[in-house]
Amino acid sequence: MYLIRVILISLFIFSQAQADTIYNLIKIPNLEIYNIKSQNKLRYLYAERPFTLGIKKNINCYNSEKNILDQKYQIIKRNLDKYSKEFLKKINLKYIVMCEDLSISKINTAGIPDHVTKTLILDIKFNENYFERVIHHEVFHIINDSFKELFNEVVWSNFNVKEFRYAECSTCTNKLGLNTNKSTKGFFTEYSESTPSEDMAEVFSHLMVGVKLNNVDPILEKKIQFIKTNLLKIDKNFIL
Repeated sequence: MYLIRVILISLFIFSQAQADTIYNLIKIPNLEIYNIKSQNKLRYLYAERPFTLGIKKNINCYNSEKNILDQKYQIIKRNLDKYSKEFLKKINLKYIVMCEDLSISKINTAGIPDHVTKTLILDIKFNENYFERVIHHEVFHIINDSFKELFNEVVWSNFNVKEFRYAECSTCTNKLGLNTNKSTKGFFTEYSESTPSEDMAEVFSHLMVGVKLNNVDPILEKKIQFIKTNLLKIDKNFIL
């Protein structure tokens, strides 16, 4: 009995030490370890209590009920298992934070990627119709931020018809729809039309979940090839 107590206390101390170490690295409070033994070395964390981040304290997210957390973790892990540990190391992604009702300045957002801290915060209560796509969409932002030189926005913008112009920022437009277009005309979704980086992320996410279209227009085909070509420059073994 004494031995069991010692083992349990040791495990608790080890787990707390791990959580403290992770906090010192990514500076997100109130997190607990969910799983740190994934095959591709991603470390999954969850909000035990609500947390607030940012210089202006404008980033907020909340804790989830265990059954919801367990359910969404399976979906997230299944999708992130598509990335090898070698690829994740190259793009600087190591920590996945799961919470709900994620917002920046009271504007709800599906995820917050940060390649500097190697962290991706995901809102596990985001619309289920798009949830799996959103995971890959946010991963692309990590990729893009780590390899800006490969994903040139001027080159990308030139794929579009000359009359088209992106917005200054993704929140500077009402083009927010995430439904996949039946007629693409250069864009997978309405949200693709917001900014070049969001357009790239939408192309990448559709490819990662295997969305099939009967007819891909020439503009979108160029964008798809651009994404594929540059991903292979990061990792020649990457598979879409």
